[in-house]
Amino acid sequence: MPIYIKKLFIAVLILGFPFLGTYSNHRVDSLLKVLDRTVSRRAMYEMKKKSDISELKQEKSKLQDITSIYYTNNRIISQYESFVCDSAESYIHENIRIAKQLNKNDLLNESEIELAFVYSLSGLFVQAYEILTSIEYDRLPVFLKVKYCWTYIRYYENLIKYTADVKYDHQYNKEIVFFRDEVISLLNKESDEYLKEKAFKLQETGNYNEALKILLSSFRNKERETHAYAMAAMSLAKVYALVGNKEEENYYMILAAITDTQLAVKENEALLSLATNLYKDGYTDRAHNYIKTALEDANFFNSRFKNSVIARVQPIIENTYLLKIERQKQNLRLYAVIITIGVLALIIALYFNYNQKRTILETREKLLQKNEELVDLNKRLDESNITKEKYIGYFINQSSVNIDKLQRFKKDVYLKIKAGLTNELYKLSSSTFEMETEGVYTSFDNAFLELYPDFIDKFNLLLKPDKRFQLPKNQLNAELRIFALIRLGITDVSQIALQLRLSTQTIYNYKSKIKKNSIIEGDLFEEEVKKIGSLY
Repeated sequence: MPIYIKKLFIAVLILGFPFLGTYSNHRVDSLLKVLDRTVSRRAMYEMKKKSDISELKQEKSKLQDITSIYYTNNRIISQYESFVCDSAESYIHENIRIAKQLNKNDLLNESEIELAFVYSLSGLFVQAYEILTSIEYDRLPVFLKVKYCWTYIRYYENLIKYTADVKYDHQYNKEIVFFRDEVISLLNKESDEYLKEKAFKLQETGNYNEALKILLSSFRNKERETHAYAMAAMSLAKVYALVGNKEEENYYMILAAITDTQLAVKENEALLSLATNLYKDGYTDRAHNYIKTALEDANFFNSRFKNSVIARVQPIIENTYLLKIERQKQNLRLYAVIITIGVLALIIALYFNYNQKRTILETREKLLQKNEELVDLNKRLDESNITKEKYIGYFINQSSVNIDKLQRFKKDVYLKIKAGLTNELYKLSSSTFEMETEGVYTSFDNAFLELYPDFIDKFNLLLKPDKRFQLPKNQLNAELRIFALIRLGITDVSQIALQLRLSTQTIYNYKSKIKKNSIIEGDLFEEEVKKIGSLY
């Protein structure tokens, strides 16, 4: 794969990573989100790394010259030493055999120093120390002396992390200072490596500001998508930690973690340190995710040293995370209980509300029913009033007529008595009574049918067809007069008998006869009669 395609591939994966330095107030939070996405894509970066190594292996398979194979192996070792240490060791041992075969001490020493470096990364400190002490330092060329010193520095740095015992720190730091002084004396004072070591020396003496100036300058000159960039960022993070600038420390640590994750560097110091920092700051979820990722990387890298370092931190973060999860579960259970109580309370409230609404509706229906009954009663009263008014008019008129007739009758009686016509007087009284009785019936019929002109027709509809009445116009018979009085509201049999000058038994007989001929049940018949000719 051409180098420019690799760079383009990495740049696309970074998702705008070159612009990350422009984040302002919330740049750390923004970078953490980028790191979260980057960590979630680790499998893709691993696949890219394996692809690059596979290409180098294919390139090596075509080589015949063992010297070329040696240098190609070095490129493969460079890929493996931060990816899978066992594989790096395998290729280093092959290079040691090649160096012996070529009988080149420089190549042999270079490979042995490289093996000691990988051993110190994987936690094989005894083996690394044996190799370093077996090499004759004074006979090494300058470039290998520099590599030798750096390997020793890294060896003691890892040993300090591995032992985590302050009583050894002083001795190990003395060794680091010694080899740093040695490597500074060997490097070109204009080189970036010299300036970096000088910055580390300034840190040791507490001159952090000067160290920062050098490291920042070096950091800006590094290509972003390289392991050197990640190492420079991590160096800055360590200095900022010493000066107590937590924001800048985390910022550069995140940059280092992002870059190393994208490059599939499994010896990812930044991610482990960041997990510890975030845990201390209370970001338990992220700390748990990052420490778990760091442990997976250490297992993949097969580093005993890294596993032991992580083992001191991971249980603490894990327990805190599990406690947080348990608290969340407890809170969820509490919320579930509260919500359940709330739902039950709501159901009860809805039930009472429903009952109240139902009661209101029932009351409203009753009120409507009562209102309808009241309206009907008012209509009946209005109708009754109208009927009474007309009937009173008829009664007054009839009374006036009767008074006139009574006066004439009185006058006739007086004349008959004066003339001594006793027989004529008897005849007069008999004929007059019968005529007046018929006149009263006729007047009643006329008055009633004037009030209810369709009474006979409607009354017939309540009877069987063969039992219906055929009467002259404006004339009622005895049976109809009984029900006419009932229609007028006179329901007492004695009063009806008195009005019609009939016996009560006769009234009962007439009513019974009519009800037998009705198409309606007897008890309802009179109610239907009362409705005939209603004004409403």
